[in-house]
Amino acid sequence: MAATSPGFFGWLRSNSEHYLLVAAHRDLARRTGAPAPRPPRGAKEIFWLKVFAPTYAALPWALRSRIMRAMPGSHRRTWAPPPRAQGPAV
Repeated sequence: MAATSPGFFGWLRSNSEHYLLVAAHRDLARRTGAPAPRPPRGAKEIFWLKVFAPTYAALPWALRSRIMRAMPGSHRRTWAPPPRAQGPAV
């Protein structure tokens, strides 16, 4: 998994990535007939897998993208502009 930012938003991003991945594995296993990951245990896993992941999946991409851009973190980084050309092209 990618390095996370410190603080609340880093925790949120780390948990989101993890449980969205688990939910995707579960869905893929269901569709292909493969063994699924273990069922959620405890209130934390039940929330992330039964509430957060389906809600996130139901949101339109434009809204998801807007939410991600509003939160601080590495997902807000943009590509650096290309270097200025110097001298004649060779």
